[in-house]
Amino acid sequence: MKLAQRYNRANLITSFIILAITGVIYYIAIHFILTSNLDKDLVIEEREIEAYVKNYGILPAPGDFLHQKVTYKKLTSSQTVERNFSYDHFYNEDEKKNEPGRSLTTMVSLKGAGYQVTISKSRVESEDLVQLIFAITLAVTVLLLISLLLINRFLLQRIWSPFYSTLGMMKAFNITQKDEIKPNNTTIDEFNELNESAHAMAIRVRKDYHELKNFTDNASHEMMTPLAIINSKLDSLLQTDTFSVAQGAIIEDIYTAIGRLIKLNQSLLLLSKIENKLISDIQTIDFQELIKEKMIQFQELFEKNELILKQQLEPCKVNMSKYLADILLNNLFANAIRHNIYRGSISIILNSNMLLVENTGKTDQLNYKLFERFSKSAGSEGTGLGLAISKQICNLYGFEISYHYFENAHQFKVKF
Repeated sequence: MKLAQRYNRANLITSFIILAITGVIYYIAIHFILTSNLDKDLVIEEREIEAYVKNYGILPAPGDFLHQKVTYKKLTSSQTVERNFSYDHFYNEDEKKNEPGRSLTTMVSLKGAGYQVTISKSRVESEDLVQLIFAITLAVTVLLLISLLLINRFLLQRIWSPFYSTLGMMKAFNITQKDEIKPNNTTIDEFNELNESAHAMAIRVRKDYHELKNFTDNASHEMMTPLAIINSKLDSLLQTDTFSVAQGAIIEDIYTAIGRLIKLNQSLLLLSKIENKLISDIQTIDFQELIKEKMIQFQELFEKNELILKQQLEPCKVNMSKYLADILLNNLFANAIRHNIYRGSISIILNSNMLLVENTGKTDQLNYKLFERFSKSAGSEGTGLGLAISKQICNLYGFEISYHYFENAHQFKVKF
């Protein structure tokens, strides 16, 4: 969820809760005030009746006015009436219907006798006023919430536009290109600080990248020179004299070590180029034809180990570097041959969505770290970078490479 949406939701929910609570309190307060006013009118009527009885010695005539009614009831000598206010129904004679009412029940004494006096007033006007106030409050609340929603949506979107502009430049930032994160001038200090920090960070990252790239290129170049010299000196040494079996074995080990070191240097340099997206010769590759070419190239190794080759190839075209496609297939084929058993089998399945290379193997299921750098079995003679390079190539083009062990066979699947 975006920050603006979360803020809007929190703001609206908080406003709604506060307005709802305030509306309830407001409704109760208005209702209490209007009821108090009704009670005051009833008390005034009560005092008028008491004053009339005191002055004239008789009860006033029972009244049935538009919104008020007065009734009397004579009490026995043993009866008493407790003065109280109550809610009841008021019958409107004109409209012939019951209305909500408020009554005051009290008692007056006249010539030694007690009379119950009930003064009733209609509450319909008060209730109508309360409902009107409540409707106005509700309308104001809804209007306020809609106003907050619109303000938050459009005003906040405008306020946050510099942030999204900077975020878009950061997403589009490519360390190998010349595009920069340009600061946007805004009136908000935090966004200005963010823009300046992002701009400074991009400059530092590009500087560090170029320094690292130069170091990698120089280190790779400088390493190749002494390795070539050592290789040349070994060739000269072999031509100078005859060596014993032990000396020949030592020189062969040196050759092997130099060869592995050269291959390791080339693999690390290739990984660096792939990770930094320095290989950009993208073209449409016919994987079906490329696999057929690879099978011809590896035919001698297939025959040497008497491997049974099974193939199921369908047309498949992929947009990627042909150089990297060649390396990906070399790694998968070499891995299937190197870790296979004598007279084992290799199955290659290709369709428009995926490539599957399956081989019998010397070991059971491999560990989950086989796509990490220098991850290899104890008896492997490789550099441990082949599958790591394959993983980086797949990541570069959005492919998905996975490993499965199924029915005593190792499967490497590449989903395009």
